[in-house]
Amino acid sequence: MLDNISVIGIDLGASYLRVGLVEDGKCVNLKKRQLPKDKSVMSILNMMNDMILEVDNGTAEIGIGVPSVVDPEEGIVYDVQNIPGWEKVHLKDLLEEKTGKTVHLNNDANCFALGEWMYGEGRGKQNMIGIIIGTGFAGGIIIDGKIYEGRNCGAGEFGMIPYKQSILEHYCSGQFFSRLVGVNGEEIYEKALNNDPVSKKLFYDLGTHIAEAIKIVLYTYDPESIILGGSVSKAFPLFRDGFYRELKSFGYPNSLSNVEISVSKTEHVAILGAAALCVNHLKVNKTEK
Repeated sequence: MLDNISVIGIDLGASYLRVGLVEDGKCVNLKKRQLPKDKSVMSILNMMNDMILEVDNGTAEIGIGVPSVVDPEEGIVYDVQNIPGWEKVHLKDLLEEKTGKTVHLNNDANCFALGEWMYGEGRGKQNMIGIIIGTGFAGGIIIDGKIYEGRNCGAGEFGMIPYKQSILEHYCSGQFFSRLVGVNGEEIYEKALNNDPVSKKLFYDLGTHIAEAIKIVLYTYDPESIILGGSVSKAFPLFRDGFYRELKSFGYPNSLSNVEISVSKTEHVAILGAAALCVNHLKVNKTEK
């Protein structure tokens, strides 16, 4: 870890934009705004710039996490989920020109994994997987202390793996409730908290499906640690029983006993993960000099 690092982290979501100043691994100034109605590239870019100015203390680097396929080297984002018009955006160039700062970007799952590895549950691990369970299901992969992105930054898209005549994401995210059961996930969550048996059974079933996805991760990567994040992970107490019961059928019990599976407790992890792109870059540069 480098001392006295101050960078800006940005989390671009489907509905909200969050911009935070991160100093020594802590978010010390955070701004959050709803995206402009048209969600155009320029309107979001202008909002982003305004929020950067609000938190900026003279730092030279910015990290951005986006829910899309990303070309980290060229700084291009493709097909941002739920933001029409963001099919191919040269975000790095556009924001660097606007702010005069160095910009790093990656997809949100990779940022989540990097943030947990650098500041959260994954500290001290050489091999770990961070998985976001929300409206989708995707992971970020750390191998030998480095983020593994794949050739097209598509590594970790576990949710797209075929499963039960569909894909894992339809069973292992909030889509399980909306797409397959036809109910509102938040409503079912509230009912389950009030001990409604039907709602509790739905969460139990969700846990079994997530366990099937985790088995695939374990067979593929055999990590030291798997960290669950995202909105649905907050309901872990409701799907824990189904999750662990199904996980018992994993083919290598000794390997299963050696992996740590936890739920993220890191505050502002999306901002920290985006900022970690800068910190990781600075660490690499310092090592190479």
